[in-house]
Amino acid sequence: MTHVSIIGTGTMAQAIAGVVGKGGNTVEQIGHGDADKRITGDIVILAVPYSAVDTLLSERGDQFVGKVVVDITNPLNFETFDSLVVPADSSAAAQIADRIPAAQVLKAFNTNFGGTLTAGAVGTNPTTVLIAGDDADAKALLADIVTAGGLQVVDAGSLARARELEALGFLQLALAASERISWTGGFAVIS
Repeated sequence: MTHVSIIGTGTMAQAIAGVVGKGGNTVEQIGHGDADKRITGDIVILAVPYSAVDTLLSERGDQFVGKVVVDITNPLNFETFDSLVVPADSSAAAQIADRIPAAQVLKAFNTNFGGTLTAGAVGTNPTTVLIAGDDADAKALLADIVTAGGLQVVDAGSLARARELEALGFLQLALAASERISWTGGFAVIS
């Protein structure tokens, strides 16, 4: 059994907590009012807006040492929905990895909506979580938790692929915000 700390209490945090618990793993959620609560999970999921990451890393950076840290953010301009706010040759996940080099950073869940994580399906297709990262053991640990929770996993490659995952997440969010797709739908991966 793996213990997972989820920083955040919103829709995505709740959906991911459901997946983790469904698979028999333990989960704790840490919200705004829990500033003094230490992170105890082997895996830490950053289920916060990208704009909150800098402060979070400044306040809790030492608590990520030796942990698997999962970035679920989509670093887009939420005022205009017209661009990513990270440099074209980088990603939110890469920037996080640079800030906490003693952690194994993964990118995952950013191409899923909370509703599809909870339902376990995108339309008639099973929900698939794409995982990118440089540490094979960290990816395997997260993949085991996700599959135990009833979802499928596809290894998207190295952490360098986070940029493409963030672009895909950006497109999906922009389509949903403009009501071209449903917030309970999204992209499916068929293998």
